[in-house]
Amino acid sequence: MAHKPSCSAQIRATGVACGWTTAAIVTVIVDCCGVSPLRGQRLARGWTLQRAVDELVQRCDAQQLARPRLDIDQLRAWETGRIPRAQTIDLLCRLYETDAKGLGMTGDYRTLAQPPATAGNLPLAVTTPNAARAAARVTAPIAAGDAVDVLVDSHRRAVESTLASTTVSAGRLEILDERLMDLRRAYVVAPPVEMLGQLLRELDEVRLLASERQPAHVQVHLSEMIAVLATLIADALMKLGRLGQAQLWYGTARTAADDSGSWELRARVRVQAAMLPYYYGPLERAVSFTNEARLLNRNRPTATGAFAAAAAARAQARQGNAEAARAAIKETQQLFDRCRQVASESDDAWAFPLRRLLLYLSGAYTYLGDTTRARDAQAEALMLYPDRTGIDPALLHLEQAMCLIHERSVTEACQLAGQTYLKVPAAHRTEILGARAQDIIDVLPENDRSVRAVRELGEILALPASTT
Repeated sequence: MAHKPSCSAQIRATGVACGWTTAAIVTVIVDCCGVSPLRGQRLARGWTLQRAVDELVQRCDAQQLARPRLDIDQLRAWETGRIPRAQTIDLLCRLYETDAKGLGMTGDYRTLAQPPATAGNLPLAVTTPNAARAAARVTAPIAAGDAVDVLVDSHRRAVESTLASTTVSAGRLEILDERLMDLRRAYVVAPPVEMLGQLLRELDEVRLLASERQPAHVQVHLSEMIAVLATLIADALMKLGRLGQAQLWYGTARTAADDSGSWELRARVRVQAAMLPYYYGPLERAVSFTNEARLLNRNRPTATGAFAAAAAARAQARQGNAEAARAAIKETQQLFDRCRQVASESDDAWAFPLRRLLLYLSGAYTYLGDTTRARDAQAEALMLYPDRTGIDPALLHLEQAMCLIHERSVTEACQLAGQTYLKVPAAHRTEILGARAQDIIDVLPENDRSVRAVRELGEILALPASTT
């Protein structure tokens, strides 16, 4: 069922504030609100049906194009499934400055040159100079005896041209790599909503390049970029509590990683994907993802291997499988000690530095009930966050609170959880923190939930984020 207009208006306001492209806003509205791409184009601009009709009429008049027979009822019908004529699709593409795919239809109208004098002369099937020449060859009269030779030679030349073509130079790939690294570093400190817009913009550019024919090594590189960007988008959506969308994006990331053929990237994406079921369930899926990653790593001394083992230890400990969790902790420490880990990686969201290792060990020890080792890991990790702000330090403090629950210090645990939640800057106080703080309450027996500190923590978590 489509959402109310207020939902798309909120998405549009967020996108404009964060600098998203119109295409990115359309994508989010279509995915979230359950509307057609054609309606998404209109809602992304904040237009009413009447405004869209008026805009289309004005554009037709300005470009000396024949006006379509159009009113708000007709436009509504097109937005809900009725397919307009080809000439009208062209006019809608001009109105929304996109191609027919952007309207949920077929064809490509982005490369049209100057508008023709009349709608009847629109070159609807011609999208590029090469396509125009191909169309001319098809429609030109061919002698019967020459038809086979012309057809065969034409196809051979087209194939050779395709094999030789590329739109991505080595220099452009290097620039894309630099921009991706900047985003990975920014992701460590920037709020998820702000990062979501930047990641979607970058992904859109990489996707367009990947949709064109590229040499194999370039295509692999672009698939790797898509996998990283899609994973970070999924992670941002998870932090914001958009679990369904996060799950879909993690699936897209796995598809891109598999397409790249890189075993390490395939393993890394699966470890990242395990975070969603670890925090929100089911835990069996988290364990499955981490075990897949460990199999792909094959005990190689890599940061990804250490990450996979640490994630498995944390999930198995929370699942109650103490023996497997302790074996995974041992594997984690061995792999981490053997791999080449550099301190500078702490500012890279795609890295697995010491402080992230300690965060995962903290979770594993906490759910094993080994509060002494958990506190040691928490204290050491917090020392590696100079300003101690952001999501990861808050998660460490919440695990300190969970340790207090194990020690039956219920009041102190709830007070620490409430203080931690309130101290996090509003832009970082996302759904994942609320869920982790709620875990403090959920693990308590029913008779402990009437304690004043528990009730106060519940009241804090029930308040809208803007008021806390």
